[in-house]
Order: sequence, then C-alpha cells, then structure tokens
Amino acid sequence: MKIKYIFLITFLWNSIHNLAFGQQFKHPGLLSGKEDIARIRKGISDGQADITSGYDTFKQHLQSQYSYQMQGPLSVVSRNPTVGQTIYDNDANAAYQNAMMWAISDNKLYAQKAVEIINAWSDKLKTISGKDAVLMAGLGPFKMINAAELLRYTYPEWNNEDIKKTEKHFKEVIYPVIKNFAPFANGNWDAAALKTVMAIGIFCNDRGIFENAIRYYKNGAGDGSLPNYIINQTGQCQESGRDQAHTQLGLAHLADCCEMAWHQGLDLYGYDDNLLLKGFEYTAKYNLGYDVPFVATADRTGKYTHYKISEEGRGKIRAIYEELYNHFVKRRGMSAPYTAEAATRIRPEPQGLPGADHIGFGTFLYSRSGPDDLHSSPPSAPAGLTIETSGKANQLGWVPVEGSKCYKIKRSTFPGRNYQIIAKSVREPFFLDKSAKPHQIYYYTVSAQNQYGESAPSYPASIATGLPDKWSIKDIGLLTPTAKPNSLHNKSASSGTVSFDGTQYRVEGMGTGLDSAADHFTYLYQRMIGNGSITVRYVPQLSSQFSQFGLIVRQGLQINAPTAAIIIGPEISKQIEAPEWSAKHKLREGQNENMRTIASSLPLSAPGVTYSRLVGNIWLKLEKKGNLVISAISTDGQNWQEIGQTESRNSAPVYIGLAVAAGKTQLSTTVTFDHVKIEQ
Repeated sequence: MKIKYIFLITFLWNSIHNLAFGQQFKHPGLLSGKEDIARIRKGISDGQADITSGYDTFKQHLQSQYSYQMQGPLSVVSRNPTVGQTIYDNDANAAYQNAMMWAISDNKLYAQKAVEIINAWSDKLKTISGKDAVLMAGLGPFKMINAAELLRYTYPEWNNEDIKKTEKHFKEVIYPVIKNFAPFANGNWDAAALKTVMAIGIFCNDRGIFENAIRYYKNGAGDGSLPNYIINQTGQCQESGRDQAHTQLGLAHLADCCEMAWHQGLDLYGYDDNLLLKGFEYTAKYNLGYDVPFVATADRTGKYTHYKISEEGRGKIRAIYEELYNHFVKRRGMSAPYTAEAATRIRPEPQGLPGADHIGFGTFLYSRSGPDDLHSSPPSAPAGLTIETSGKANQLGWVPVEGSKCYKIKRSTFPGRNYQIIAKSVREPFFLDKSAKPHQIYYYTVSAQNQYGESAPSYPASIATGLPDKWSIKDIGLLTPTAKPNSLHNKSASSGTVSFDGTQYRVEGMGTGLDSAADHFTYLYQRMIGNGSITVRYVPQLSSQFSQFGLIVRQGLQINAPTAAIIIGPEISKQIEAPEWSAKHKLREGQNENMRTIASSLPLSAPGVTYSRLVGNIWLKLEKKGNLVISAISTDGQNWQEIGQTESRNSAPVYIGLAVAAGKTQLSTTVTFDHVKIEQ
C-alpha cells in the first residue's frame, strides 16, 4: 500500500476513535469519585477516627480556607529559571483543597474560591517555560485539574463557558509541555508528566490522551514507566541510589495514576504482579531503618548509574503511603507491612510538600474500613492495549478490568471497521494471536465481560506482524548483550528490535554508534537498486541521551562496510545534562577505513532541540544520485537545509535505511520515526 494512503487511512481512523471505541469516562473520576466523597462524609458523620483526624488536618490548613487570597494569575510561569512557580503552586493547592472542602461540606464559598482560582489562571496563563518546564507543568497543574474535575461534576453553578475555557487551557497550555513525558530525566519527572497527561485525558474526555498515558505507564521508554522505575521484583527503584525523597515522590506519582485508573474500572494497581506495591514495600522498609538488597544499575537515559542505595533523606517519610495502604490492605485484603508502618508513622498524613509536589492528606482522602461496594453492572472497557510481535505471532496485553470474568478479542485489517471475533472467554489480560499473517497490519480491540454484560470495546492498537514487506533488521557490529540479572543493567534488549503500527516505526536500538573505526548499531534497511532516496521524521522523544540515529546508504551488511550517512547525535560534553546535538554527514570510503565527518550542522536548535534535549520533530533526507550522496535536514518536511554531499563507490549490493544506536554499551535506546518514505 502506498505510504500516502496509509497516512490518509490512519488520519480517518484516529478521527473516529473517540466516537467508536472506549466507553465514556466516569466522573468525577480522578483521585476522588462520588463514592469517595460519600465515604468521607459518612466517616466524618460517624466519627471514624482516621477520617476525622485527617479531615481536621485538611480543613485547618491555610490553603483550605475560602478566605485564601489568590496570588496569581500570571501570563508566564517558569521553573529553572524560576518565574511564578511558588505563586502558581500555592494557588493550585488552594484550588484543589477548596474544591474538596466544597465537596465535603456543601459550603458554596469553597466552590466559589476554587472556581475563582481556576478561571483566573485558565484565562491568563499562556506559557510554561524554563529548563524544568515539564516539572512545572506536571506538578501544580495536576492539582488544578483535580479541582476542576470535582467542580465540573458537583457544582452546577460553574459556568459552562468557563468550563470549556478551562478544558481548552489544559489541552493547549499544559498538555503540549508534557505530552511526550520526560524520558531524558530521572523517573519522578517522567511520572509527574504521566499522571498529569492521564488527568487531562479524563477531564477533557479524550480517550486518545488517556490511552497514551496508560500505555506509557505499562511500557514507556523513560525512567518513569512502571517497569523502568521499579527495576526488579525486590522493589528497588530507579532513584533508590539517588536519594529517598525523589524515590518516594516518583512512587507517589505512579500511585496517583493507579487511583485514577481505578475510578475508570481498571486495576492498574495490580499490573505486573503488583509491582508498584513491591516498590512501596522496598522503599518503606529502607526508610523505616531496615536493610534491603541493592543491585548496581544504570538508568534508561544512560546518565545515572548507582552502585549502592542512597542514605540521603533516609527516614524522612513523605506523605505518600496511605493511598497504597488503603488500596492493597483495605480494598484488597493483602499484606503490606512496611507500607502500613510508614503510613502509621505520620498519620494523619499532612499536605504533600514541598510546593505542589504531590497531594498528601491521604488519611483524609483514602481511609476506608474495607473493600468498595460491588456494583451490579457490566465492566468497564479494557485500556492500555499494547502489542508485541515475533514476526510469526502477535502478543496482546492490556490492563485488567475490575469485575471482569473474561475478555473477547476482535481483529481487523482495516482501521475502524470490519472487526471480527478471533477469541472468546479469554481469562487473563493477554492473548497470543498465532493466526496473524506475516507483514500484514492488524488492528485489535478487546472487550470485557461479566454476568451483567459486555463492555464497550477498548481503544484499538495496531501492529504489523513482523516487518512490512521489503524491510529487514540487523545488528551491525559486535553489540554488547544485556548484563545478567543482579549485575549492572538497565533492562535493555539483547538485540535490536522494531515494530510498525501502520504509522510509526519504533526502533529499540543497540550499540555505541558509527565510530571512526568500528560500527555498532541497529539497522532497519531495504535493498537498493540504482538511484533513490529515503526521508523520515524523528518523533520525540528518545530514551538514551547518548543516542545516535539517522539514515545510511551502505555497500554491504558486514561491519565497517563503505557507508554514507546523516547521523544525529550528542557532542561530547563535560556537562552531562547539557550536550549539544548535531547532524553530521559521514563517510567511510572503503571497507574497514575510518569513518570521517564531512560536514556538520552544529549545534541543532529549537524547535528540534530545547535546553539540550531532543524534544522536537526533525526531518532527515538522504539521496543517492549515481556516485553522489546528499544529506539534508528540515524542521517541517518542506524547507530543507543541505548538510553535505560526497562521492561514494558503487559496488553492489547497496542497502538504504535507518540506523539507531544507544551510544553506550549495556544500554538500549528507543527511537520512533514516521513519514518513512523510500523512493527508487
């Protein structure tokens, strides 16, 4: 199928997703639902000790008062450099706490204060900037969105025009800063962006945004996805060797994701054999003074390596444990002894500090005496559908649905319609499609069933079984395999992989790159006959901050073959957090000769690179005309800047394709491309 038709179909498919798939969200459906509000009210009325003590702490807080004097709004806020950060965070705290006070007390003065704050900031704030803009947008705004969600569904006097303005504000001011998360940073950054993206998806009733967050939680490339933050079954965390404050903060963000998903009928808490609980237990145990095992680990960015657990901040229990304790022990009846002990140490839980780092007040918000009431209704739609392929079969997985008895799998070869049932009565939240044909693109959806009925279908996911026709993948050079368990590792693959969903190629690349003397990279390629060109667009963001990627024409697949290429990569820098990125035209004229840089665009700048991070789209083109190879770069795919051109030898066979390398040994990188087009 021609590329242009694939993109037309994909556009039409995306346009109907929110209408055709995934049932409506439950509201209010972030950290507190209607049942939670009723439970808290009843606890206060009945004098339940934990809830009343937590409520006393909450209602007496200065930012829980309807007499609070708003400090903003501002048109611009920034973090690093700091502009209005404290002002915004204080107002966000007050908006959330007043919204909760309204929901519990029915005193309209609280609702009016919260609405005043939300309306003011939604109307005036236009820009979130600074090197740490992702944190600025991922922390305080989460509280604003929770406040808005509560008010939208409990306070009918909030003007609908103002609600729509707030929705537009969240999607057009907050969301663009965090939509690609923060895979360049420690996991608490990534997880902060993750939970706020999820909250925006629910508040704005945008299933695509919500699904993107759920899928990233499951298997995102950055340090903040669940398996990259909690790195093993003992519960050790990516930041355990950094300090205990940030480790607890990252866990708090992931827990908030789970609570929001729970209100949408999804058991994200239990995903990956209760891995989140293991992270909480490990961290609580260490901070309570007990010994824990530690494995030396390198993170997904390649920047942070820890050889022992950090004692910095040890024993300073943050206000994060009630949420997990009340879910696993009270809702689920499971054991969580260290989480329980940590929660007890600071009960009633205070506000999450500093600033608007996290919610806190967990004793007030989450205390319960037992499981939630069971509802006699069909289950929610499954979410977080992801697919991996072996080339012979496709492995589906999704987040378990609370109250589901089994699942039904449907598949189509056309996006948005003609789905056919391929499996019924699937008991577990995964399925292996062995009937998939090689090279074919499939579109899947899943529904959940129980004795009361069937859910709406999940938001679809797609994949080609193996690679599309004509494509092949090969690791060029000697690539260092993954280290064995219990040694320095980052869960990288042992060889490069690629998946194609009909629009994007996601390449998990290995190797140190295109060196002057030796090649070590993952190569996605086609055979080339005569003249031709390849054009691609890099899609933010990559994981390893030492990554190299680009386009290559090679005379052979052996190591150190004659090569002409355009490669994007970081320059060597004494400041690991601030490398310069360049696009280089490279050439190796003969077998085993040194690779030379012929021309360079240095440094790359906005919109492709901001604050030394590769966060914008970048287009690359490599064209072969006889013996001449020409490279070019663009920010829009229309206006091109030539990087270099060289003469190359024309001995056959010739291959053309994409190269991806992590830039370091024992590390993989995830790089995504779309608009991939080869013309011959």
